[in-house]
Amino acid sequence: MDWGMENRLSRLIQPDGRCFFLPIDHGYFQGPTSGLERPGETIKPLLAYCDGIFVTRGVLRSAIEAVNAKPIILRVSGGTSMAGEDLTDEGLTTSIEEIIRLNASAVGISVFIGSKHERQTLLNLSQLVNACEGYGIPVMAVTAVGKELEKLDSRYLALSCRIAAELGARIVKTYWCKEGFEKVVRSCPVPVVIAGGPKCESDLEVLEFVYDGMQKGAIGINLGRNVWQGKHPVAMAKALRAIIHEKADVKRAQDIFNNAQKG
Repeated sequence: MDWGMENRLSRLIQPDGRCFFLPIDHGYFQGPTSGLERPGETIKPLLAYCDGIFVTRGVLRSAIEAVNAKPIILRVSGGTSMAGEDLTDEGLTTSIEEIIRLNASAVGISVFIGSKHERQTLLNLSQLVNACEGYGIPVMAVTAVGKELEKLDSRYLALSCRIAAELGARIVKTYWCKEGFEKVVRSCPVPVVIAGGPKCESDLEVLEFVYDGMQKGAIGINLGRNVWQGKHPVAMAKALRAIIHEKADVKRAQDIFNNAQKG
């Protein structure tokens, strides 16, 4: 691995080999998402607990302090919205010059395996890897499914993760699944981080699926809505960090969550 690539990855993946990424890129297709109306204010109390921020260039420039900032994973795909017919018809939105100008530690792009735009989004990933590898910038592929959440089984996720890795992604962000997640991770030759997906019904549910995913081989998480849309986002961030970096089990994480609420 070239020095620049290794250095950028080391900013994001901590010495223990684990990571906690905080995504706030939802507005690129959802607009003013609940909880992210003022993204800079939303994440300010959470920054102490995460290792990197997944964000678009617009919010980065307008809402994130440049001095002493957390490492940035720059969202570089888009072109669709919730108001349109199909979320899977994405293209590349950001040039390599812009990625370098913003000093991104990595970039993130969605691929939609099994959709009618599968080929285009996989070529988007390939083109991004081609551009970024020459500058030592890691690419994180996001195995997105649009509105079709019924696809979230281990067979589909393993297929998506492996293809993303085969095309050059250095990290893959994918959904957790209850059955067979260890097979998803095992068949992917690059590190896997867990996506948050839809908002969970309870805080305990978040802690349980993150703990399970870490036990089954994920190196970390990329969770947004299940942190900053909750009633106690700082408490959740503390509890998740304990699972990721302190190897806390669910009971200990729940205790940390409960104590943080009281504090």
